[in-house]
Amino acid sequence: MKLFGSSGTRGVVGESLTPEFVLRVAKAAGTVWNADRVAIARDTRTTGEMFVNAAESGLASVGVDVDDLGVVPTPAAVRYCENQSVPGVVITASHNPPEFNGVKLVGDDGVELAVEELERIEDHILAEEFDVAEWDGVGSVRSVGTANDDYREDLLANVDREKIAAANLTVALDPGHGAGSLVTPDFLRELGCEVRTVNAQPDGHFPGRQSEPVSENLRDLERLVRATDADVGIAHDGDADRAVFVNERGECISGEASLAALAAAALEPGDATVSAVNVSQRLVDVCEEVGADLELTPIGATNLITRVRELWREGRNVPVAGEGNGGVFYPNYRLVRDGAYIAAKFLELVAERPPSELVAPYEDYYNVRINLEYDEEAELTAMLNAAADYAESADATPNTTDGYRLDYGDAWVLVRPSGTEPKVRVYAEARSEERATELAEDAADALRSAVATL
Repeated sequence: MKLFGSSGTRGVVGESLTPEFVLRVAKAAGTVWNADRVAIARDTRTTGEMFVNAAESGLASVGVDVDDLGVVPTPAAVRYCENQSVPGVVITASHNPPEFNGVKLVGDDGVELAVEELERIEDHILAEEFDVAEWDGVGSVRSVGTANDDYREDLLANVDREKIAAANLTVALDPGHGAGSLVTPDFLRELGCEVRTVNAQPDGHFPGRQSEPVSENLRDLERLVRATDADVGIAHDGDADRAVFVNERGECISGEASLAALAAAALEPGDATVSAVNVSQRLVDVCEEVGADLELTPIGATNLITRVRELWREGRNVPVAGEGNGGVFYPNYRLVRDGAYIAAKFLELVAERPPSELVAPYEDYYNVRINLEYDEEAELTAMLNAAADYAESADATPNTTDGYRLDYGDAWVLVRPSGTEPKVRVYAEARSEERATELAEDAADALRSAVATL
């Protein structure tokens, strides 16, 4: 696909993402869907309203009525689509910096579109084939202000509310100024938690921290956990489809470790789980211990969703899936990454023992990620060619499901282009930080050298 990546399409506003482009995406989606109504939602980004207006115009121009949900978490928008049996357009760049925005497309079953459906829409965009309506057949727009409340009630009905309330937990929460600010604080309080917040004012400039919930961006949350003697800290990204945790000592828990703990609690013998090619050994170990099958896909929510659906068609049970970035699926609840639901499932475990104890079995590995930015297609090509050469010369058999993954027994390294940003990512994992850093830097140096010779 040229336009859609591993989780919709994203770009810097005014450069690779413009209102004109979003208008065309909406016209193409409305043409392909052939639906009477479509829902539109956005996160808190300052450019969100502009792109919503563009998308609404595009949909109306092909004769589609629009339900404007306003600012809601992506899982709230997905729930609305499923409940109303309407497709949806979500204006969000998820964890990207404030200058980015993007578009996710959701089917009328409440699931992000699979690759083949995105390709159909992409074909219409590239060919500019739109079913433009006559003047008296254009669509209308209505505001729907209940999506967040309905979503929160649905969450409350699907988690162990009594167990969490009985634990009398104090929770520190950092929604990162994103859409989760409008739902998660009240949701946690209704679960019986004492909630302390930081960066909880909706603000698309992300003044308190960058949207991506990684350790270096969560210092305020770590301090809040320590200052309030909280039992756990929770952080979201911009559209609140991720949850990352801080333990009771104010130390950030890696997403790989929390995914392993959540998977260990959910999986049973004979189950299947799905993760991406950058999967941590932690999840591999959990699956081997439980007797569950681990299925690997290219990185990105779209690819995981596609594989989960394939496993369902084979009659397999997939109680949990996800990546080590805080994005966890509970497919038997809803096939979407849902930050608030992930948080509640983790709280069900914290009700029994502290977070540090929960993840202790999964802290033997260290992860390093290096991002190599590029400005021109020639630089990307040079880095990917260098990655291929590096993999061929390595003393390991590469897995080419998505990029180049080299497994060394005690460690692994992966090189792949980002599906959402102009970057090539280098991942490494080992039992020591030194070994992981060495592997990542060695691979990254090969790519840097290739660009330097251009």
